[in-house]
Amino acid sequence: MAFVLNALQDLQTARFDTIIDARAPAEFAEDHLPGAINLPVLDDEERARVGTIYKQHSPFMARKLGAALVAQNAARHLLGPLADKPGDWQPLVYCWRGGQRSGSFATILRQIGWRVEVLEGGYKSYRRQVQALLYDGVFPAPVLLIDGGTGSAKTEILGHVAALGGQVLDLEALAGHRGSLFGGLAPQPSQKLFETHLAQAVCALDPARPVLIEAESNRIGNIRLPPALWHAMQAAPRVRVDAPVAARAAYSMRVYSDFTKHPDRLATVIEGLRPYQPAARIEAWHKLVTTGDFATLAESLIAAHYDPSYQRMRKGQRPVLSLDLPDLSEKSQKIAAERLFQQLKYLESANT
Repeated sequence: MAFVLNALQDLQTARFDTIIDARAPAEFAEDHLPGAINLPVLDDEERARVGTIYKQHSPFMARKLGAALVAQNAARHLLGPLADKPGDWQPLVYCWRGGQRSGSFATILRQIGWRVEVLEGGYKSYRRQVQALLYDGVFPAPVLLIDGGTGSAKTEILGHVAALGGQVLDLEALAGHRGSLFGGLAPQPSQKLFETHLAQAVCALDPARPVLIEAESNRIGNIRLPPALWHAMQAAPRVRVDAPVAARAAYSMRVYSDFTKHPDRLATVIEGLRPYQPAARIEAWHKLVTTGDFATLAESLIAAHYDPSYQRMRKGQRPVLSLDLPDLSEKSQKIAAERLFQQLKYLESANT
């Protein structure tokens, strides 16, 4: 039986016990349906081997080898991850196009007695739904941006707003990046996997309520923001957070403490600023790294590089609200979050 995906929300209401991605591990790693587990019927090497035989030798021999490998891998899954599944287990199986790999695996599972469905059109049908939402559609909720210079604790304030019950979208968490040259948190997801996570978050939004998003450029590290979101952010009103440079430098040192523990990484990032800064300033920054004067370095980076860049990007843009914080203590962050939450409630009432 085929399962037709007409909207991304269908995955949440279909109530399958397990979603099985039968594709090779490399395909799964690039992107997969939310919550899916990877039970490949052909691994990466096997898939390449069968494909080579199909193209260069004989489609018949390729299908014969493929069938043997699928049966072998299916047996391994049945004796391993699927060994404890009960008789009423209901999985959804998919591959790239919903063809031979998922169909072959589903046939074996059905013979056992499980009620198996195959995703019609496979992963490609799911990907079309994601693209329709993020590339072709209009962002479904009103947007309010939280803006401010580097080190303004915008991400933490965003979290405090969420704790108050505000609707927020944390793009840096989804992208696995803090949004600057110092921003790498971990290896970033692929563009497609980021869009899968983003689509999940967007589908969970209440379209009647405004959503608070941190102001970003159209790229977060290696991730590009898709058009529906980016257009909504460009047109959105902004709330600007301001705090003294010294307070922002101290906050940045806490957030980026991993760099102070690894001066070689810090020096590499400073070298990346050479096209934008005078050579004498770059050398002065390197000297601060060598002497361990990270507080002075943080203040200088903010004052000489990040603030001028921020001012150029925001030239002519007037915020609907400015929050002037004396410091970036948790108390000050929570005060800012409360005012932001009230602004969200005001926008919500204005839109009803």
